[in-house]
Amino acid sequence: MGPTGSGKSNFINKLTGSEEEPGAHRLESCTQGVREFTVNVPGGTRYVFVDTPGFDDTHQSDCDVLRTIADWLDIKYRRGVKLAGVVYTHRISDSRMSNAACKNLDLFCHLCGDKAAQCVRMVTTMWDSLKSENSTVYRSRLSQLEGSYWKPLIGLGARHEQFFNTQESAWHIVHGLVQTPSSVDAARKMEGGSAGQVLIQGEMVDGRRKIEGGSARQVLLIQEEMVDAWKELNETSAGQALYSRFQEVLLEYKKTLKKLADALAEKDPSTVEQLRADYCKVEAQMQKVMKDREGMKISLRRRIASFLFGRKTRSRKIELNLTPGDLDTNQVN
Repeated sequence: MGPTGSGKSNFINKLTGSEEEPGAHRLESCTQGVREFTVNVPGGTRYVFVDTPGFDDTHQSDCDVLRTIADWLDIKYRRGVKLAGVVYTHRISDSRMSNAACKNLDLFCHLCGDKAAQCVRMVTTMWDSLKSENSTVYRSRLSQLEGSYWKPLIGLGARHEQFFNTQESAWHIVHGLVQTPSSVDAARKMEGGSAGQVLIQGEMVDGRRKIEGGSARQVLLIQEEMVDAWKELNETSAGQALYSRFQEVLLEYKKTLKKLADALAEKDPSTVEQLRADYCKVEAQMQKVMKDREGMKISLRRRIASFLFGRKTRSRKIELNLTPGDLDTNQVN
């Protein structure tokens, strides 16, 4: 998982040796749905890497993206499949935690939950494209990420890893999650031989035993909520977080309309022009979320049923207090 253009699909491409997708280097979504990639490595281990779209997808609404991911997780959990790891990607080249980046991270934490944090790797990308003379700036950004934005996750057992855009680097991160020697051997052989949320599922090819060692297999909070607690998507922590986002857009819409009306009344041409641009931007967001907002409402009947019959989950949502802001004030060359 991660913001659009942060390198989710590229990370999987390096692991699998797949060709890079057109548009992978642009800040445009190239992953439309959940895709599975299977890799068999020496020693009889099979890895299934799963690529998912980001919540700021350029072709789908956040509600559609959440439903796509949730449906896949729901099906896998009902089949007894648990995740060996989750990779969350972030561009170290970003000098600012944007609103979109904060939204992605917040929804991820609501989807993941505290119990599964130990199998999460916060992976910074784009190290290979940065100049060595700016290394102090990048290290400063990383310190702010670990000490502020990622602090709750890291406190629960998540770890940071650097991805250097090579197959060996990608496999090193996977190896750190599952701790099987064959994953490192596979990386070396694939290098010599010859693509969201990146979810990792590992099992023996003959199906007789699961991968041992490394991070214990965990169930994500949204899986517990939908399968064990019999909740609808709109009743989950992630669903409710998304609904809150819709409410924020509505509030921004109303404020912009009021400012525009006040400026028109005062006959201030320059302010009116700027507010009209703001209005168009918010209006576009409104059109995108109105349908989703209705679909995320919880009926009174569902609330009563959940209260009477719902089971408690072991996991809890990870609370964040995120504010978009600069990660450094130094000039990057």
